[in-house]
Amino acid sequence: MWNSILGGDDEEERDERFFDDQTTTDDELCNLSYTQRIYAFAACLIAGLLFIFLSLIVFIRPIKFALLFTFGNMLAVGSTAFLIGPAEQLRKMFDPVRVYATAVYLGCAILALICAILIHSKILTMLAMICEICALIWYSLSYIPFARRVVSDVMVRLFDTEI
Repeated sequence: MWNSILGGDDEEERDERFFDDQTTTDDELCNLSYTQRIYAFAACLIAGLLFIFLSLIVFIRPIKFALLFTFGNMLAVGSTAFLIGPAEQLRKMFDPVRVYATAVYLGCAILALICAILIHSKILTMLAMICEICALIWYSLSYIPFARRVVSDVMVRLFDTEI
């Protein structure tokens, strides 16, 4: 409304221009300022960490733990989309270097939720949560140069096995 009063584009014209122009970038699609993106990132990350902390309090209840922990992880991982944009976030997540780590992490997160919400099995939920935590660690290591190689080398030396 204020844009049309002040001489800017109104919302309908902006929507029409969006559908007509196929070469829009993430910055054009996002109306948040840099400061707002930082605040949204911080809020999402803090909310995710809060859910993870709350999940540790209810650790003896595997179903509640799985719900809080998985939701907190998704918020924390998704918080970076406010900084780099959702399309770039997805491109980085499904980059050939980390596509398998992403798929395993998302699969384990979904499996943990299914075990907790639909199956109501504490044992299966805990197994899925252990797999989810390991997959999250492996996924996170993919952003640190040579970290996965170092972890693999350590595993070979300690347990005579390779990841």
